[in-house]
Amino acid sequence: MTKKSKKQPDSLKKAIKWVGFGILAIILYIAYILFFPNIFPRTEEKTYLCIPDSSTYTDVQVLLKKDAKIINMSAFKQVASLLHYGSKIRSGRYELKKGMNNFQLVRILRSGRQTPVKLTFNNIRTKEQLAARLGTQLMADSVSILALMNDTAFLSQYGLTPNTAIALFIPNTYEVFWNLNAKDLFERMNKEYTKFWTNERKEKAAAIPMTPVQVSTLASIVEEETNNKTDRPKVAGLYINRLKSDMPLQADPTLKYAVGDFGLKRLTLKQILYISPYNTYRNHGLPPGPIRVASESGIDAVLNYTHHNYIYMCASETFNGEHKFASTWAEHQANAKKYQAKLNALNIH
Repeated sequence: MTKKSKKQPDSLKKAIKWVGFGILAIILYIAYILFFPNIFPRTEEKTYLCIPDSSTYTDVQVLLKKDAKIINMSAFKQVASLLHYGSKIRSGRYELKKGMNNFQLVRILRSGRQTPVKLTFNNIRTKEQLAARLGTQLMADSVSILALMNDTAFLSQYGLTPNTAIALFIPNTYEVFWNLNAKDLFERMNKEYTKFWTNERKEKAAAIPMTPVQVSTLASIVEEETNNKTDRPKVAGLYINRLKSDMPLQADPTLKYAVGDFGLKRLTLKQILYISPYNTYRNHGLPPGPIRVASESGIDAVLNYTHHNYIYMCASETFNGEHKFASTWAEHQANAKKYQAKLNALNIH
């Protein structure tokens, strides 16, 4: 009886020891799959996992393999299962950091805690260019964005038309989420537009008198006319003088926009007679809408235009971006001859 009773505790100790080893092994394995570095972006630059709407768990794995080197995909799947990720995939843009562990990544993906996008756009002339630029930075593609820019019924809620839609987009840097859809993008831009058009700015516009959209339209012409910011208020004042005198603007940039060639150096009679509502040689008043996305500084140049008596201007023959202004036709002709002579000397036709 004595010998048998000694063997039982020994067996029990061994069993407890092995159970302890087993539990420790399980704990270590769980710790490994949760916290061991597993995600390494394929480039040294910041890398983001962009998950579109309607993506499946399998889609996420494919995107993850494309954008990052995963040491142990099986471990990622186990953690995803452990944390119940997979039944509801959240779209968005998530930063992949070097040496991320599975727990960090799955927790971010499951919570939908995105890294915002710094949305920027400038030097844009057409709706197509704007939609393309936005589409490269957001989940919404250029096709869906452009479709809304041409949707008369949709734009009416913002007091816009397909001709004036780009007035809603004021160049700046906006922090947005990547999975913003096209309609939400318009809503966000409308909030920024409303914020920009303060009472002070609206009062200045009314004093011209112009609506905010008309100011943006004139600003777009002024910005195409000159890159010299100090000249812009003076150019704006000239065009406002023409509008008040019921003179056609005769703005070359509007005609270039109408014919679809911003690179024109000299306008021919055929081009001047081109039939288009944007041809301000043939038509009086402003064109139907902006000929580019007007910047804040361009808009403010119109709102704070220089008061003067000039109604003519001509690019300087120095080609330094400046203009020569005149109050009389004779003075303008003298300026124009110098500019034309320089073009001829340089064989620019």
